[in-house]
Amino acid sequence: MDEREFSRSGQHASVVGLGTWQLGADWGDVDDKDALAVLEAAAEAGVTFFDTADVYGDGRSEETIAAFLSGRPDLHVLVATKMGRRVDQIPENYVLDNFRAWNDRSRRNLGVDRIDLVQLHCPPTPVYSSDEVFDALDTLVEEERVAAYGVSVETVDEALTAIARPGVASVQIILNPFRMKPLQRVLPAAREAGVGIIARVPLASGLLSGKYTKDTVFAANDHRTFNRHGEAFDQGETFSGVDYATGVEAAAEFSALAPEGVTPAQLALAWIVQQPGVTSVIPGARTPEQARANAAAGKLSPLPGETLSAISALYDRRIKPQVESRW
Repeated sequence: MDEREFSRSGQHASVVGLGTWQLGADWGDVDDKDALAVLEAAAEAGVTFFDTADVYGDGRSEETIAAFLSGRPDLHVLVATKMGRRVDQIPENYVLDNFRAWNDRSRRNLGVDRIDLVQLHCPPTPVYSSDEVFDALDTLVEEERVAAYGVSVETVDEALTAIARPGVASVQIILNPFRMKPLQRVLPAAREAGVGIIARVPLASGLLSGKYTKDTVFAANDHRTFNRHGEAFDQGETFSGVDYATGVEAAAEFSALAPEGVTPAQLALAWIVQQPGVTSVIPGARTPEQARANAAAGKLSPLPGETLSAISALYDRRIKPQVESRW
């Protein structure tokens, strides 16, 4: 699989990575054996970028990655984690002492002395404008606790504020055929600044797989049940903020656009990979089969112009009115 560079840090990641939220929590139950099998399948398929967070299963996701990599010293994988969601979401908590404590915990969980890439995990909006916050992140680099740092954001404006910071190596943002707003300003600004873009929630919490109906029932401990209206965290994290009934209908139309031999999920991932400025897209996977199918999307030929136009038209007609003004 092709790899792309985070220009500011010189690091590289496969164009399709692996998001590991589901290996920790909030997507129903995944046991340790199944989680390790997903990581194995992804690595065998050419994935060289794993994205996790200290809050995924309260560290379980990080520990699972560490267990997988500990027996494979020759396997090159760039591991990114995130920090900041295990405390109250107030700007006052984003200080150097807390960063060091959070970093110490993640380094223990991951079994490393230095983390490849650490990202602020969708902090309160004022954090992105704080010089002290980014001075503290620079200190983590100077102390060799982390090799590079970035941010995960909810909104386009947060992304643009972060991109203007000279030390930011990456911005992680929701980008998929149901969330196109970042194409307008974020991706061009990131390309100009040399900031990597990590596309998250690429399948709109599974909607874009085309597998769900209006009658689908998700587990009680799945965020697609308990956060459908933003009850637990930002609503945009669940189904990309799209009303579920609308999303199911639009996903059926999207599925019909998939070329022969390409699944709807692969179509969504290929669309993201094809956007100029994207460094890596990080779909999750609950089974080895899903991990392999996702990775295969990174090897597809470019989508034809008529398919791209049809996807854009579907977004404008069905999705844009719901999401574009919010994020």
